[in-house]
Amino acid sequence: MFDRCKWFLIAIALLVLCAGLAAAQNPASGAVPGTLNYLEGSASIDGQALGARSIGSARVGLNQVLETQQGRVEILLTPGVFLRLDNNSAVRMISPNLIDTRVELLRGEAMVEAAEIFKENNLRIVVNGNSTLLSKPGLYRFNADHPEVSVFDGEAFVTIGDRQIKVTKGHQVLLTGAVKANKFDRDRSHDALYAWSNLRSEYAAEASMQSARTLVVGGPGLGWGYGWYWNPWWDMYGFVPGDGIFYSPFGYPFFSPGFVYAAPYYGFRHPFGYRGGALAARGFAGSRGFAGRGFAGSAHFSGGGFGGGRMGGGHR
Repeated sequence: MFDRCKWFLIAIALLVLCAGLAAAQNPASGAVPGTLNYLEGSASIDGQALGARSIGSARVGLNQVLETQQGRVEILLTPGVFLRLDNNSAVRMISPNLIDTRVELLRGEAMVEAAEIFKENNLRIVVNGNSTLLSKPGLYRFNADHPEVSVFDGEAFVTIGDRQIKVTKGHQVLLTGAVKANKFDRDRSHDALYAWSNLRSEYAAEASMQSARTLVVGGPGLGWGYGWYWNPWWDMYGFVPGDGIFYSPFGYPFFSPGFVYAAPYYGFRHPFGYRGGALAARGFAGSRGFAGRGFAGSAHFSGGGFGGGRMGGGHR
């Protein structure tokens, strides 16, 4: 009887494990540029109201308009790039293609977080008829009501008529009057949209780690791939790099399955271990983000499944 119970429990555990692995291994089947990844408050696509069940399935298609009322949304662009739309704002999808991704900010404000951009990507945000090419990973802010492009981190090229202006970290361009790049105080620009984007970036990193941990089960050879992976525990897509670690502009890590799998060979105690809200691995320390190889502090990582999957079961 004992042996039968033991094997029954093992079989159940394997079924749960395989189900989780299959869910996380379904790479970006529905994740194309414009996919809704998070919703808070009220928003709509072409006038059709969005709800919690729209997350992961609703998409902003060609020439469709996504708008918020009292709410904020996060949509996916190319893998590793998130667009976050503020309250009372609207964007139109000009081109939803992976190698040609263009979005127009019609009103309000938006922030774009880019953990990775390939040179083949033509990733552009249009404001007031002016196109901005995002050329490097970074953090970018766009304002349509007071036409402006701000680069918190990274590098962008703003095209105005026949002119192209290079905008680097800590600079912004007013898209009216005499157009030139000027320095701005990044610290004093940390408003509610910035704080919300920071929090969303932290959750995205946690979803990435959960997906990477699931993908690594069973060792290499599982067809790991770079891209978006649906994470059923977090009800969102997580960005999984193809190799190594990538960092968000806020300092949060995105782990590749290969890195998680090889972690013991880098001297880590355990690639999946957590202790006191921090990754229990050698050298992981600091208040937020990585310090060298270190990470700890504000990320709410907890052992075995991030506090039950959704940290209380609600949408973020």
